[in-house]
Amino acid sequence: MAAQAQDQKPKRVGLIGCGWYGKSDLMRLIQVAPVEVVSLCDVDSHMLEGAAELVAVRQASHKKPRLYGDYRKMLAEKDLDIVLVGTPDHWHALAAIAAMHAGADLFCQKPISADVAEGQAMLANARKLGRVVQVGTQRRSTPHLVDAVNKVIRPGLLGTVAAVDICCYSRGRSILTPDAPPPEYLNYEMWTGPAPMRPFNPVKHPKGWRSFMEYGNGIIGDMGIHMFDMTRWMLGLGWPKRISSEGGILIHKDGKANISDTQVAVFDYDDVKITWQHRNWGQPPNPDPKYTWSATLYGDKGMLKASVWSYDYIPIAKNGTPIHQDVVYELEQYPEDKTEPGIEKHCAPAMRRHMQNFLAAIATRGRPVADIEEGYISTSCCILANMSMKLGRSLAWDPRAQQVIGDDEANGLLARPYRAPWVHPSAA
Repeated sequence: MAAQAQDQKPKRVGLIGCGWYGKSDLMRLIQVAPVEVVSLCDVDSHMLEGAAELVAVRQASHKKPRLYGDYRKMLAEKDLDIVLVGTPDHWHALAAIAAMHAGADLFCQKPISADVAEGQAMLANARKLGRVVQVGTQRRSTPHLVDAVNKVIRPGLLGTVAAVDICCYSRGRSILTPDAPPPEYLNYEMWTGPAPMRPFNPVKHPKGWRSFMEYGNGIIGDMGIHMFDMTRWMLGLGWPKRISSEGGILIHKDGKANISDTQVAVFDYDDVKITWQHRNWGQPPNPDPKYTWSATLYGDKGMLKASVWSYDYIPIAKNGTPIHQDVVYELEQYPEDKTEPGIEKHCAPAMRRHMQNFLAAIATRGRPVADIEEGYISTSCCILANMSMKLGRSLAWDPRAQQVIGDDEANGLLARPYRAPWVHPSAA
């Protein structure tokens, strides 16, 4: 009976990175499980206090969590069952691996890493330590997309799928704001961490860091991973045989952002070709606003257009029946969604189901739907696309050796240099 009572205690939760999506992930977890959020960590004291106030209102105990400015001090308590990592991408690996070593199961935002070797280390540590790790690629838990898999793909309505277009067309990310001293409430030294030290720019924090390659992997690493991972899940694909990419900064040449504003990448699975394209300027080629960030799967019997807002199945046969479904909102079941600052209402149901799947995997010690290995594959393929664009040649990947085949220069880019005193994690 004592063991049963112990199992019924709320999971003790900590969050590292209390910004936009860190808080959003945490609020969805609170909605679906009787967890107790006991620790929060962020290098921005204003953001940290705001998150603590929100947690105190939303969690059942109404207790205010302990607050930390250094994740190492938070994890040194070794009293957390679950840790969520919602930092900028360049911090994911170190925080995630430390959380696993502190005894916690992990929810890590996508992409899991800023370089391929970090992802290898995260996967290796998760397996060695027996941790359950769910990655925030929640398209795998999006209700209407699960419906598309069940109603369109599994019944074979597409026939043979040989080509997929994935894309993101959105304006912005050209930064003209001048550099300035960091605000007093932000520990910019710790925020930078293992990344190169660069002058602070007001656009960087809290969300604009995505426009700088020092902290992430551009639009393909931010938006492309969702559509690529969704396609792999829908079609049951693992590693591509080859990856090639071209692009660069073709329009926004006068800004401070150093991510590509234009990019095309091809993930080659021999019998299936997945083509990514993004532009953050001009007009998208698709006039349908629902599918400017999407995947379009082409089969010899039909086409499936899928986005976070809807899906459309369009059969080729004249007597075929089209299928359409929109995103499922749950605003009446979860009225707090209506007023939560920064929430993506269309993503909240998917995140709740993603958290439920994570908790179910913790209970069984099984693999969640977006297991760390799936996150590693999807993340690394986007990084390899950027490497292909930089090197000007296609890259053939060996999934057994976990290296680019016959390309020492490319393999030398799998691990990015770390700024001292931070040390790059190892898969060994």
